[in-house]
Amino acid sequence: MSETMTRAAAAAAPEAIRASWRERAEFGARETQWGLAALALVIGVGAGLGSIAFRWLIKTFTGLLSGHGDYAAAGHAANPHVPWLGPYFVLLAPVIGGLLYGPLVDRFAKEARGHGVPEVMLAVAQRGGRINPQVSVVKALASALTIGSGGSVGREGPIVQIGSALGSTLGRITKVTEGRMKLLVACGAAGGIAATFNAPLAGVFFAMELILRDFAIESFGAVVLSSVAASVIGRAAFGDVAFLNLPAFHVEHVAQYGLFALLGVVAGGVGIGFTRILYWIEDACDWAWRGPEWLRPAAGGLLLGVVLLVLPEMYGVGYPVLENAAEGKYAAAFLLLLLVGKILATSLTIGIGGSGGVFAPSLFMGAMLGAAYGAGLHTLMPGTSGAVGAYALVGMGAVFAGSSRAPITAVVILFELTGEYSIILPLMLAIVTATLTSKLLSRDTIYTLKLRRRGIDLEGPAAGAALGTQRVEEVMEQAPEVIAAATELPAAAVLLSLSRHGVLPVADKEGRYLGTITARAVAESLAEEPDPTAPPVTVGELAEVPASLAVDVPLAKALHALVAEPGTGLPVLDQDRLVGWLTHQSALRALHPVPA
Repeated sequence: MSETMTRAAAAAAPEAIRASWRERAEFGARETQWGLAALALVIGVGAGLGSIAFRWLIKTFTGLLSGHGDYAAAGHAANPHVPWLGPYFVLLAPVIGGLLYGPLVDRFAKEARGHGVPEVMLAVAQRGGRINPQVSVVKALASALTIGSGGSVGREGPIVQIGSALGSTLGRITKVTEGRMKLLVACGAAGGIAATFNAPLAGVFFAMELILRDFAIESFGAVVLSSVAASVIGRAAFGDVAFLNLPAFHVEHVAQYGLFALLGVVAGGVGIGFTRILYWIEDACDWAWRGPEWLRPAAGGLLLGVVLLVLPEMYGVGYPVLENAAEGKYAAAFLLLLLVGKILATSLTIGIGGSGGVFAPSLFMGAMLGAAYGAGLHTLMPGTSGAVGAYALVGMGAVFAGSSRAPITAVVILFELTGEYSIILPLMLAIVTATLTSKLLSRDTIYTLKLRRRGIDLEGPAAGAALGTQRVEEVMEQAPEVIAAATELPAAAVLLSLSRHGVLPVADKEGRYLGTITARAVAESLAEEPDPTAPPVTVGELAEVPASLAVDVPLAKALHALVAEPGTGLPVLDQDRLVGWLTHQSALRALHPVPA
Protein backbone atom coordinates (compact mmCIF):
# COMPACT_ATOMS: atom_id res chain seq x y z
CA MET A 1 0.00 0.00 0.00
CA SER A 2 2.84 2.32 0.87
CA GLU A 3 4.60 1.56 -2.44
CA THR A 4 1.41 2.28 -4.39
CA MET A 5 0.97 5.64 -2.67
CA THR A 6 4.60 6.50 -3.35
CA ARG A 7 4.20 5.77 -7.07
CA ALA A 8 1.00 7.86 -7.23
CA ALA A 9 2.70 10.78 -5.52
CA ALA A 10 5.65 10.52 -7.91
CA ALA A 11 3.31 10.49 -10.91
CA ALA A 12 1.37 13.48 -9.58
CA ALA A 13 4.48 15.55 -8.89
CA PRO A 14 5.14 16.64 -12.53
CA GLU A 15 1.49 17.61 -12.95
CA ALA A 16 1.61 19.64 -9.72
CA ILE A 17 4.75 21.38 -10.94
CA ARG A 18 3.12 22.15 -14.29
CA ALA A 19 0.01 23.48 -12.53
CA SER A 20 2.20 25.67 -10.34
CA TRP A 21 3.97 27.12 -13.37
CA ARG A 22 0.65 27.70 -15.14
CA GLU A 23 -0.64 29.53 -12.08
CA ARG A 24 2.50 31.68 -11.93
CA ALA A 25 2.27 32.45 -15.64
CA GLU A 26 -1.39 33.45 -15.32
CA PHE A 27 -0.57 35.68 -12.34
CA GLY A 28 2.27 37.31 -14.31
CA ALA A 29 0.00 37.99 -17.26
CA ARG A 30 -2.68 39.41 -14.99
CA GLU A 31 -0.97 41.44 -12.33
CA THR A 32 2.69 42.26 -12.99
CA GLN A 33 3.97 45.23 -14.92
CA TRP A 34 5.58 43.08 -17.61
CA GLY A 35 2.35 41.13 -17.92
CA LEU A 36 0.38 44.34 -18.42
CA ALA A 37 2.92 45.56 -20.98
CA ALA A 38 2.66 42.28 -22.91
CA LEU A 39 -1.14 42.49 -22.96
CA ALA A 40 -1.01 46.13 -24.11
CA LEU A 41 1.31 45.19 -26.97
CA VAL A 42 -0.91 42.29 -28.04
CA ILE A 43 -3.96 44.56 -28.00
CA GLY A 44 -2.09 47.22 -29.99
CA VAL A 45 -1.11 44.71 -32.65
CA GLY A 46 -4.67 43.38 -32.77
CA ALA A 47 -6.12 46.89 -33.06
CA GLY A 48 -3.64 47.70 -35.83
CA LEU A 49 -4.60 44.61 -37.79
CA GLY A 50 -8.26 45.35 -37.10
CA SER A 51 -7.91 48.87 -38.50
CA ILE A 52 -6.37 47.49 -41.69
CA ALA A 53 -9.26 45.07 -42.12
CA PHE A 54 -11.81 47.80 -41.29
CA ARG A 55 -10.43 50.26 -43.84
CA TRP A 56 -10.32 47.51 -46.44
CA LEU A 57 -13.98 46.73 -45.77
CA ILE A 58 -14.93 50.39 -46.18
CA LYS A 59 -13.00 50.66 -49.43
CA THR A 60 -14.53 47.43 -50.74
CA PHE A 61 -18.12 48.28 -49.91
CA THR A 62 -17.72 51.86 -51.19
CA GLY A 63 -16.39 50.51 -54.50
CA LEU A 64 -19.19 47.95 -54.80
CA LEU A 65 -22.06 50.26 -53.90
CA SER A 66 -20.90 53.51 -55.54
CA GLY A 67 -18.38 52.40 -58.15
CA HIS A 68 -15.87 55.01 -56.94
CA GLY A 69 -13.05 55.11 -54.41
CA ASP A 70 -14.74 58.05 -52.66
CA TYR A 71 -18.00 59.21 -54.19
CA ALA A 72 -18.02 62.45 -52.19
CA ALA A 73 -15.47 63.83 -54.65
CA ALA A 74 -17.24 62.50 -57.77
CA GLY A 75 -20.03 65.06 -58.00
CA HIS A 76 -23.22 63.66 -59.54
CA ALA A 77 -21.41 60.94 -61.44
CA ALA A 78 -23.11 57.64 -62.22
CA ASN A 79 -22.16 54.30 -60.74
CA PRO A 80 -20.22 52.45 -63.47
CA HIS A 81 -21.71 49.17 -62.25
CA VAL A 82 -25.23 50.45 -63.08
CA PRO A 83 -24.64 53.35 -65.49
CA TRP A 84 -28.27 53.32 -66.67
CA LEU A 85 -29.35 54.65 -63.26
CA GLY A 86 -27.21 57.76 -63.61
CA PRO A 87 -26.78 59.72 -60.37
CA TYR A 88 -30.06 58.26 -59.05
CA PHE A 89 -28.28 55.15 -57.83
CA VAL A 90 -27.68 57.05 -54.55
CA LEU A 91 -31.37 56.59 -53.78
CA LEU A 92 -30.85 52.83 -53.66
CA ALA A 93 -27.34 52.50 -52.18
CA PRO A 94 -28.37 53.36 -48.57
CA VAL A 95 -31.38 51.04 -48.86
CA ILE A 96 -29.23 48.10 -49.96
CA GLY A 97 -26.71 48.85 -47.22
CA GLY A 98 -29.51 49.04 -44.64
CA LEU A 99 -30.93 45.70 -45.73
CA LEU A 100 -27.51 44.16 -45.09
CA TYR A 101 -26.45 45.71 -41.80
CA GLY A 102 -29.88 46.19 -40.22
CA PRO A 103 -30.56 42.49 -39.54
CA LEU A 104 -26.89 41.95 -38.62
CA VAL A 105 -26.96 44.54 -35.83
CA ASP A 106 -30.44 43.65 -34.61
CA ARG A 107 -29.65 39.94 -34.37
CA PHE A 108 -26.08 39.82 -33.05
CA ALA A 109 -25.05 43.08 -31.32
CA LYS A 110 -27.53 45.89 -30.81
CA GLU A 111 -24.82 47.98 -29.12
CA ALA A 112 -23.09 48.23 -32.52
CA ARG A 113 -25.76 50.71 -33.60
CA GLY A 114 -24.85 54.41 -33.42
CA HIS A 115 -21.50 56.03 -32.91
CA GLY A 116 -19.98 53.58 -30.42
CA VAL A 117 -17.91 55.73 -28.08
CA PRO A 118 -20.67 56.22 -25.44
CA GLU A 119 -21.03 52.45 -25.13
CA VAL A 120 -17.31 52.11 -24.44
CA MET A 121 -17.42 54.95 -21.89
CA LEU A 122 -20.32 53.22 -20.13
CA ALA A 123 -18.51 49.87 -20.12
CA VAL A 124 -15.50 51.44 -18.41
CA ALA A 125 -17.45 53.61 -15.97
CA GLN A 126 -20.10 51.16 -14.76
CA ARG A 127 -19.64 47.68 -16.24
CA GLY A 128 -16.09 46.85 -15.23
CA GLY A 129 -14.84 47.12 -18.83
CA ARG A 130 -16.98 44.20 -20.01
CA ILE A 131 -17.91 44.41 -23.71
CA ASN A 132 -19.62 41.76 -25.79
CA PRO A 133 -16.79 40.04 -27.75
CA GLN A 134 -18.81 39.78 -30.96
CA VAL A 135 -19.21 43.57 -31.07
CA SER A 136 -15.87 43.94 -32.86
CA VAL A 137 -16.94 41.82 -35.84
CA VAL A 138 -20.49 43.16 -36.05
CA LYS A 139 -19.37 46.78 -35.63
CA ALA A 140 -16.73 46.44 -38.37
CA LEU A 141 -19.19 44.99 -40.88
CA ALA A 142 -22.08 47.29 -39.98
CA SER A 143 -20.00 50.49 -40.03
CA ALA A 144 -18.23 49.56 -43.26
CA LEU A 145 -21.61 48.87 -44.90
CA THR A 146 -23.04 52.13 -43.51
CA ILE A 147 -20.17 54.25 -44.82
CA GLY A 148 -19.83 52.30 -48.07
CA SER A 149 -23.52 52.75 -48.85
CA GLY A 150 -23.42 56.51 -48.32
CA GLY A 151 -23.88 56.92 -44.56
CA SER A 152 -22.44 60.30 -43.61
CA VAL A 153 -20.48 59.13 -40.56
CA GLY A 154 -16.85 58.59 -39.57
CA ARG A 155 -14.75 55.59 -38.72
CA GLU A 156 -13.26 56.63 -35.36
CA GLY A 157 -16.29 55.53 -33.33
CA PRO A 158 -16.34 52.06 -34.89
CA ILE A 159 -12.59 51.50 -34.56
CA VAL A 160 -12.71 52.62 -30.91
CA GLN A 161 -15.47 50.10 -30.22
CA ILE A 162 -13.68 47.39 -32.21
CA GLY A 163 -10.37 47.90 -30.39
CA SER A 164 -12.09 48.19 -27.02
CA ALA A 165 -13.99 44.94 -27.56
CA LEU A 166 -10.68 43.27 -28.38
CA GLY A 167 -9.13 44.59 -25.15
CA SER A 168 -12.12 43.47 -23.11
CA THR A 169 -12.07 40.00 -24.66
CA LEU A 170 -8.37 39.55 -23.96
CA GLY A 171 -8.94 40.73 -20.40
CA ARG A 172 -11.60 38.08 -19.89
CA ILE A 173 -9.39 35.35 -21.33
CA THR A 174 -6.50 36.25 -19.03
CA LYS A 175 -8.85 36.83 -16.06
CA VAL A 176 -7.47 40.24 -15.13
CA THR A 177 -8.87 42.34 -12.32
CA GLU A 178 -11.59 44.88 -13.03
CA GLY A 179 -9.16 47.81 -12.94
CA ARG A 180 -6.87 46.12 -15.45
CA MET A 181 -9.86 45.22 -17.62
CA LYS A 182 -10.81 48.90 -17.92
CA LEU A 183 -7.23 49.76 -18.80
CA LEU A 184 -7.11 47.09 -21.52
CA VAL A 185 -10.31 48.51 -23.00
CA ALA A 186 -8.63 51.92 -23.16
CA CYS A 187 -5.57 50.32 -24.77
CA GLY A 188 -7.80 48.94 -27.53
CA ALA A 189 -9.40 52.35 -28.11
CA ALA A 190 -6.00 54.05 -28.29
CA GLY A 191 -4.64 51.45 -30.69
CA GLY A 192 -7.61 51.77 -33.00
CA ILE A 193 -7.36 55.56 -33.24
CA ALA A 194 -3.57 55.45 -33.64
CA ALA A 195 -3.56 52.94 -36.49
CA THR A 196 -6.57 54.30 -38.36
CA PHE A 197 -5.47 57.94 -38.42
CA ASN A 198 -1.67 57.52 -38.11
CA ALA A 199 -1.96 59.49 -34.88
CA PRO A 200 -0.27 57.68 -31.96
CA LEU A 201 -0.39 60.65 -29.59
CA ALA A 202 -4.00 61.36 -30.40
CA GLY A 203 -4.85 57.72 -29.69
CA VAL A 204 -3.27 57.99 -26.25
CA PHE A 205 -5.03 61.20 -25.28
CA PHE A 206 -8.37 60.08 -26.72
CA ALA A 207 -8.26 56.99 -24.53
CA MET A 208 -7.07 58.84 -21.42
CA GLU A 209 -9.33 61.89 -21.71
CA LEU A 210 -12.56 60.35 -23.00
CA ILE A 211 -12.50 56.64 -22.14
CA LEU A 212 -10.57 56.38 -18.85
CA ARG A 213 -10.95 60.04 -17.85
CA ASP A 214 -7.75 59.54 -15.85
CA PHE A 215 -4.06 60.28 -16.41
CA ALA A 216 -2.44 57.85 -13.96
CA ILE A 217 1.19 56.91 -14.74
CA GLU A 218 0.54 53.17 -15.01
CA SER A 219 -2.42 53.75 -17.31
CA PHE A 220 -0.43 56.15 -19.47
CA GLY A 221 2.41 53.67 -19.97
CA ALA A 222 0.15 50.80 -21.03
CA VAL A 223 -1.92 52.96 -23.38
CA VAL A 224 1.25 54.35 -24.99
CA LEU A 225 2.58 50.83 -25.64
CA SER A 226 -0.67 49.82 -27.30
CA SER A 227 -0.77 53.00 -29.38
CA VAL A 228 2.83 52.57 -30.54
CA ALA A 229 2.29 48.92 -31.51
CA ALA A 230 -0.85 49.80 -33.46
CA SER A 231 0.88 52.74 -35.18
CA VAL A 232 3.74 50.53 -36.34
CA ILE A 233 1.23 48.14 -37.91
CA GLY A 234 -0.77 50.98 -39.42
CA ARG A 235 2.25 52.74 -40.89
CA ALA A 236 3.51 49.51 -42.41
CA ALA A 237 0.18 49.22 -44.24
CA PHE A 238 -0.73 52.83 -45.01
CA GLY A 239 2.63 54.66 -44.94
CA ASP A 240 3.99 57.32 -42.59
CA VAL A 241 2.17 60.36 -43.95
CA ALA A 242 -0.25 62.88 -42.48
CA PHE A 243 -3.82 61.66 -42.73
CA LEU A 244 -5.05 64.90 -44.29
CA ASN A 245 -3.16 66.64 -47.07
CA LEU A 246 -3.51 70.35 -46.35
CA PRO A 247 -1.39 73.31 -47.48
CA ALA A 248 0.91 75.03 -44.97
CA PHE A 249 -0.65 77.88 -42.98
CA HIS A 250 0.69 80.47 -40.60
CA VAL A 251 -0.53 83.50 -38.67
CA GLU A 252 0.21 86.62 -40.67
CA HIS A 253 -0.99 89.30 -38.25
CA VAL A 254 -1.29 89.47 -34.46
CA ALA A 255 -4.90 90.68 -34.77
CA GLN A 256 -5.79 87.27 -36.15
CA TYR A 257 -5.60 85.77 -32.66
CA GLY A 258 -8.73 87.70 -31.69
CA LEU A 259 -10.44 86.44 -34.83
CA PHE A 260 -9.47 82.85 -34.03
CA ALA A 261 -10.83 83.24 -30.49
CA LEU A 262 -14.15 84.47 -31.90
CA LEU A 263 -14.19 81.49 -34.28
CA GLY A 264 -13.82 79.25 -31.23
CA VAL A 265 -16.92 80.78 -29.66
CA VAL A 266 -18.94 80.24 -32.83
CA ALA A 267 -17.58 76.72 -33.24
CA GLY A 268 -18.54 75.85 -29.67
CA GLY A 269 -22.10 76.88 -30.46
CA VAL A 270 -22.07 74.82 -33.67
CA GLY A 271 -20.80 71.79 -31.74
CA ILE A 272 -23.67 72.04 -29.27
CA GLY A 273 -26.12 72.68 -32.10
CA PHE A 274 -24.94 69.54 -33.88
CA THR A 275 -25.39 67.55 -30.68
CA ARG A 276 -28.94 68.80 -30.16
CA ILE A 277 -30.01 68.26 -33.78
CA LEU A 278 -28.46 64.77 -33.84
CA TYR A 279 -30.60 63.57 -30.94
CA TRP A 280 -33.66 65.54 -32.05
CA ILE A 281 -33.61 63.72 -35.39
CA GLU A 282 -32.99 60.41 -33.64
CA ASP A 283 -36.07 61.07 -31.47
CA ALA A 284 -38.07 61.95 -34.58
CA CYS A 285 -37.01 58.69 -36.25
CA ASP A 286 -37.95 56.74 -33.10
CA TRP A 287 -41.37 58.41 -33.09
CA ALA A 288 -42.02 57.89 -36.81
CA TRP A 289 -40.89 54.28 -37.22
CA ARG A 290 -43.37 51.57 -36.23
CA GLY A 291 -41.92 48.60 -38.07
CA PRO A 292 -39.31 46.00 -37.07
CA GLU A 293 -35.93 47.45 -36.07
CA TRP A 294 -33.97 45.34 -38.56
CA LEU A 295 -35.85 47.05 -41.42
CA ARG A 296 -35.46 50.58 -40.10
CA PRO A 297 -32.07 51.36 -41.76
CA ALA A 298 -33.37 50.32 -45.18
CA ALA A 299 -36.60 52.33 -44.88
CA GLY A 300 -34.74 55.38 -43.59
CA GLY A 301 -32.16 54.89 -46.33
CA LEU A 302 -34.64 56.33 -48.81
CA LEU A 303 -34.56 59.68 -46.97
CA LEU A 304 -30.77 59.59 -46.79
CA GLY A 305 -30.67 58.85 -50.52
CA VAL A 306 -32.63 62.03 -51.23
CA VAL A 307 -30.07 64.06 -49.25
CA LEU A 308 -27.22 62.40 -51.19
CA LEU A 309 -28.94 63.11 -54.51
CA VAL A 310 -29.08 66.81 -53.67
CA LEU A 311 -25.63 66.94 -52.05
CA PRO A 312 -23.42 64.03 -53.18
CA GLU A 313 -20.61 65.58 -51.10
CA MET A 314 -22.35 64.02 -48.08
CA TYR A 315 -21.62 60.47 -49.30
CA GLY A 316 -19.47 58.65 -46.74
CA VAL A 317 -16.83 60.39 -44.64
CA GLY A 318 -16.08 63.18 -47.14
CA TYR A 319 -12.38 63.86 -46.60
CA PRO A 320 -11.78 65.06 -50.21
CA VAL A 321 -14.48 67.69 -49.75
CA LEU A 322 -12.90 68.75 -46.47
CA GLU A 323 -9.51 69.22 -48.16
CA ASN A 324 -11.09 71.23 -50.99
CA ALA A 325 -12.70 73.55 -48.46
CA ALA A 326 -9.38 74.10 -46.66
CA GLU A 327 -7.77 74.98 -49.98
CA GLY A 328 -10.42 77.67 -50.61
CA LYS A 329 -12.12 75.99 -53.57
CA TYR A 330 -15.70 76.70 -52.47
CA ALA A 331 -17.72 79.90 -52.12
CA ALA A 332 -18.86 80.92 -48.63
CA ALA A 333 -22.55 80.27 -49.36
CA PHE A 334 -21.83 76.74 -50.60
CA LEU A 335 -19.65 76.09 -47.55
CA LEU A 336 -22.54 76.96 -45.24
CA LEU A 337 -24.82 74.70 -47.30
CA LEU A 338 -22.33 71.86 -46.86
CA LEU A 339 -22.22 72.57 -43.11
CA VAL A 340 -26.00 72.31 -42.77
CA GLY A 341 -26.08 69.31 -45.10
CA LYS A 342 -23.51 67.43 -43.02
CA ILE A 343 -25.43 68.04 -39.80
CA LEU A 344 -28.59 66.74 -41.45
CA ALA A 345 -26.95 63.77 -43.21
CA THR A 346 -25.00 62.60 -40.15
CA SER A 347 -27.98 62.97 -37.85
CA LEU A 348 -30.20 61.07 -40.29
CA THR A 349 -27.63 58.29 -40.70
CA ILE A 350 -27.48 57.77 -36.94
CA GLY A 351 -31.22 58.26 -36.50
CA ILE A 352 -32.22 55.52 -38.94
CA GLY A 353 -29.96 53.04 -37.14
CA GLY A 354 -26.68 53.44 -39.00
CA SER A 355 -23.34 52.63 -37.44
CA GLY A 356 -20.47 55.12 -37.50
CA GLY A 357 -18.60 57.84 -35.65
CA VAL A 358 -19.26 61.54 -35.17
CA PHE A 359 -15.63 62.66 -34.96
CA ALA A 360 -15.04 62.88 -38.72
CA PRO A 361 -18.36 64.68 -39.32
CA SER A 362 -17.43 67.23 -36.65
CA LEU A 363 -14.12 67.84 -38.46
CA PHE A 364 -16.03 68.27 -41.72
CA MET A 365 -18.42 70.77 -40.12
CA GLY A 366 -15.52 72.64 -38.58
CA ALA A 367 -13.74 72.91 -41.91
CA MET A 368 -16.87 74.27 -43.61
CA LEU A 369 -17.54 76.71 -40.78
CA GLY A 370 -13.93 77.87 -40.60
CA ALA A 371 -13.55 78.26 -44.36
CA ALA A 372 -16.80 80.26 -44.60
CA TYR A 373 -15.71 82.38 -41.63
CA GLY A 374 -12.31 82.97 -43.22
CA ALA A 375 -13.85 83.83 -46.59
CA GLY A 376 -16.11 86.38 -44.93
CA LEU A 377 -13.17 87.94 -43.07
CA HIS A 378 -11.14 88.05 -46.27
CA THR A 379 -13.89 90.16 -47.82
CA LEU A 380 -14.26 92.45 -44.80
CA MET A 381 -10.61 92.63 -43.67
CA PRO A 382 -8.40 91.65 -46.60
CA GLY A 383 -5.28 93.11 -45.01
CA THR A 384 -5.34 91.26 -41.69
CA SER A 385 -7.54 88.18 -42.05
CA GLY A 386 -4.93 85.85 -43.56
CA ALA A 387 -5.44 82.57 -45.44
CA VAL A 388 -8.90 81.03 -45.51
CA GLY A 389 -7.42 77.58 -44.96
CA ALA A 390 -6.02 78.52 -41.56
CA TYR A 391 -9.55 79.17 -40.29
CA ALA A 392 -10.74 75.88 -41.79
CA LEU A 393 -8.04 73.97 -39.94
CA VAL A 394 -8.72 75.74 -36.64
CA GLY A 395 -12.46 75.32 -37.10
CA MET A 396 -12.01 71.56 -37.42
CA GLY A 397 -10.51 71.26 -33.97
CA ALA A 398 -12.85 73.82 -32.42
CA VAL A 399 -16.10 72.15 -33.51
CA PHE A 400 -14.84 68.76 -32.33
CA ALA A 401 -13.89 70.31 -28.97
CA GLY A 402 -17.27 72.00 -28.75
CA SER A 403 -19.15 68.76 -29.27
CA SER A 404 -16.90 66.37 -27.31
CA ARG A 405 -15.41 68.77 -24.74
CA ALA A 406 -12.04 67.03 -25.04
CA PRO A 407 -9.62 69.93 -25.63
CA ILE A 408 -6.36 67.99 -25.20
CA THR A 409 -7.45 65.35 -27.70
CA ALA A 410 -8.64 68.04 -30.12
CA VAL A 411 -5.29 69.87 -30.11
CA VAL A 412 -3.19 66.73 -30.46
CA ILE A 413 -5.32 65.00 -33.06
CA LEU A 414 -5.53 68.05 -35.33
CA PHE A 415 -1.77 68.46 -35.17
CA GLU A 416 -1.19 64.79 -36.02
CA LEU A 417 -3.87 64.55 -38.71
CA THR A 418 -2.42 67.49 -40.60
CA GLY A 419 1.25 67.55 -39.59
CA GLU A 420 0.91 71.34 -39.44
CA TYR A 421 2.63 72.81 -36.37
CA SER A 422 2.65 76.47 -37.40
CA ILE A 423 -1.03 76.84 -36.54
CA ILE A 424 -0.75 75.37 -33.03
CA LEU A 425 -1.19 78.64 -31.07
CA PRO A 426 -4.43 79.80 -32.71
CA LEU A 427 -5.62 76.19 -32.68
CA MET A 428 -5.14 75.97 -28.91
CA LEU A 429 -6.82 79.34 -28.39
CA ALA A 430 -9.88 78.48 -30.47
CA ILE A 431 -10.24 75.03 -28.92
CA VAL A 432 -10.19 76.43 -25.39
CA THR A 433 -12.78 79.09 -26.20
CA ALA A 434 -14.93 76.47 -27.96
CA THR A 435 -14.73 74.19 -24.92
CA LEU A 436 -15.67 77.00 -22.53
CA THR A 437 -18.56 78.05 -24.76
CA SER A 438 -19.78 74.47 -24.94
CA LYS A 439 -19.62 74.13 -21.17
CA LEU A 440 -21.66 77.30 -20.72
CA LEU A 441 -24.33 76.13 -23.14
CA SER A 442 -24.71 72.50 -22.06
CA ARG A 443 -23.80 70.16 -19.21
CA ASP A 444 -23.43 67.23 -21.62
CA THR A 445 -21.23 66.37 -24.58
CA ILE A 446 -22.22 64.55 -27.75
CA TYR A 447 -21.09 61.33 -26.06
CA THR A 448 -22.55 61.72 -22.56
CA LEU A 449 -25.91 63.06 -23.76
CA LYS A 450 -26.67 59.75 -25.47
CA LEU A 451 -26.24 58.00 -22.13
CA ARG A 452 -28.10 60.60 -20.07
CA ARG A 453 -31.08 60.29 -22.41
CA ARG A 454 -31.17 56.62 -21.39
CA GLY A 455 -31.11 57.60 -17.72
CA ILE A 456 -27.40 56.84 -17.28
CA ASP A 457 -25.06 59.24 -15.47
CA LEU A 458 -21.43 58.15 -15.80
CA GLU A 459 -20.67 59.69 -12.40
CA GLY A 460 -23.86 58.41 -10.83
CA PRO A 461 -24.86 54.97 -9.57
CA ALA A 462 -25.10 52.11 -12.03
CA ALA A 463 -28.54 50.60 -12.47
CA GLY A 464 -29.16 47.94 -9.84
CA ALA A 465 -25.95 48.67 -7.94
CA ALA A 466 -26.04 47.98 -4.20
CA LEU A 467 -24.06 51.17 -3.50
CA GLY A 468 -24.35 54.59 -5.06
CA THR A 469 -27.86 55.91 -4.55
CA GLN A 470 -27.24 56.92 -0.90
CA ARG A 471 -26.17 60.43 0.01
CA VAL A 472 -22.82 61.06 1.67
CA GLU A 473 -24.40 62.22 4.94
CA GLU A 474 -26.10 58.82 5.26
CA VAL A 475 -22.86 56.80 5.20
CA MET A 476 -20.13 59.13 6.47
CA GLU A 477 -18.34 58.43 9.73
CA GLN A 478 -17.25 60.75 12.48
CA ALA A 479 -14.47 63.09 11.46
CA PRO A 480 -10.98 62.52 12.95
CA GLU A 481 -9.88 64.73 15.81
CA VAL A 482 -9.23 68.28 14.63
CA ILE A 483 -5.69 69.61 15.08
CA ALA A 484 -4.94 73.30 15.57
CA ALA A 485 -3.02 75.08 12.83
CA ALA A 486 -0.53 76.42 15.40
CA THR A 487 0.50 72.92 16.56
CA GLU A 488 4.21 72.22 16.09
CA LEU A 489 5.32 69.15 14.17
CA PRO A 490 6.60 66.95 17.04
CA ALA A 491 3.22 67.18 18.75
CA ALA A 492 1.43 66.63 15.44
CA ALA A 493 3.54 63.53 14.82
CA VAL A 494 2.23 61.96 18.03
CA LEU A 495 -1.40 62.64 17.11
CA LEU A 496 -0.97 61.40 13.54
CA SER A 497 0.72 58.20 14.69
CA LEU A 498 -2.48 57.38 16.55
CA SER A 499 -4.82 58.32 13.68
CA ARG A 500 -6.24 55.35 11.79
CA HIS A 501 -6.56 57.45 8.64
CA GLY A 502 -3.03 58.87 8.61
CA VAL A 503 -4.57 62.30 8.15
CA LEU A 504 -6.12 64.91 10.43
CA PRO A 505 -8.28 67.95 9.66
CA VAL A 506 -6.74 71.34 10.46
CA ALA A 507 -8.64 74.29 11.96
CA ASP A 508 -7.74 77.87 12.88
CA LYS A 509 -8.28 79.53 16.26
CA GLU A 510 -11.96 80.09 15.52
CA GLY A 511 -12.45 76.44 14.56
CA ARG A 512 -12.81 77.08 10.84
CA TYR A 513 -11.74 74.20 8.62
CA LEU A 514 -8.49 74.98 6.74
CA GLY A 515 -7.55 71.65 5.17
CA THR A 516 -5.75 68.48 6.24
CA ILE A 517 -2.32 67.42 7.41
CA THR A 518 -1.01 63.97 6.46
CA ALA A 519 1.44 61.70 8.25
CA ARG A 520 3.56 61.63 5.11
CA ALA A 521 3.92 65.43 5.01
CA VAL A 522 4.96 65.57 8.68
CA ALA A 523 7.39 62.66 8.32
CA GLU A 524 9.05 64.22 5.27
CA SER A 525 9.39 67.58 7.03
CA LEU A 526 10.88 66.03 10.16
CA ALA A 527 13.37 64.11 8.01
CA GLU A 528 14.83 67.34 6.63
CA GLU A 529 17.77 69.07 8.28
CA PRO A 530 16.39 71.72 10.67
CA ASP A 531 17.34 75.37 10.44
CA PRO A 532 18.25 76.48 14.01
CA THR A 533 17.57 80.13 13.16
CA ALA A 534 14.08 79.52 11.77
CA PRO A 535 10.96 79.40 13.94
CA PRO A 536 9.40 75.95 14.50
CA VAL A 537 7.34 74.59 11.62
CA THR A 538 3.63 74.38 12.40
CA VAL A 539 0.82 72.26 11.05
CA GLY A 540 -0.75 75.25 9.34
CA GLU A 541 2.29 75.64 7.09
CA LEU A 542 2.03 72.06 5.81
CA ALA A 543 -1.76 71.88 5.58
CA GLU A 544 -3.17 70.80 2.23
CA VAL A 545 -6.64 71.42 0.83
CA PRO A 546 -7.84 68.14 -0.70
CA ALA A 547 -11.11 67.70 -2.53
CA SER A 548 -14.04 67.86 -0.15
CA LEU A 549 -17.56 66.50 -0.34
CA ALA A 550 -20.89 68.14 0.40
CA VAL A 551 -23.36 66.25 2.58
CA ASP A 552 -25.91 65.89 -0.23
CA VAL A 553 -23.55 64.48 -2.88
CA PRO A 554 -24.61 61.02 -4.19
CA LEU A 555 -22.33 58.28 -2.94
CA ALA A 556 -21.55 57.07 -6.48
CA LYS A 557 -20.03 60.44 -7.35
CA ALA A 558 -18.19 60.61 -4.02
CA LEU A 559 -16.59 57.21 -4.64
CA HIS A 560 -15.09 58.53 -7.88
CA ALA A 561 -13.53 61.40 -5.91
CA LEU A 562 -12.14 58.95 -3.35
CA VAL A 563 -9.94 57.35 -6.00
CA ALA A 564 -7.56 60.29 -5.78
CA GLU A 565 -7.21 59.85 -2.00
CA PRO A 566 -6.56 56.12 -1.48
CA GLY A 567 -6.54 55.02 2.12
CA THR A 568 -7.12 58.46 3.67
CA GLY A 569 -10.69 59.39 2.88
CA LEU A 570 -12.20 62.81 2.23
CA PRO A 571 -13.68 65.48 4.52
CA VAL A 572 -17.42 66.08 4.36
CA LEU A 573 -18.49 69.71 4.70
CA ASP A 574 -21.80 71.39 5.40
CA GLN A 575 -21.29 74.92 4.12
CA ASP A 576 -17.76 75.58 5.46
CA ARG A 577 -17.96 73.40 8.55
CA LEU A 578 -16.46 69.91 8.89
CA VAL A 579 -19.23 67.46 9.78
CA GLY A 580 -17.86 64.03 8.87
CA TRP A 581 -15.41 61.84 6.98
CA LEU A 582 -15.92 59.45 4.08
CA THR A 583 -13.78 56.40 3.28
CA HIS A 584 -14.40 53.29 1.21
CA GLN A 585 -14.82 51.40 4.47
CA SER A 586 -17.56 53.74 5.70
CA ALA A 587 -19.31 53.34 2.33
CA LEU A 588 -19.22 49.54 2.71
CA ARG A 589 -20.64 49.80 6.22
CA ALA A 590 -23.78 51.22 4.60
CA LEU A 591 -24.42 47.70 3.28
CA HIS A 592 -23.74 45.91 6.54
CA PRO A 593 -23.98 48.29 9.51
CA VAL A 594 -21.79 47.37 12.45
CA PRO A 595 -23.99 46.75 15.54
CA ALA A 596 -23.47 49.19 18.39
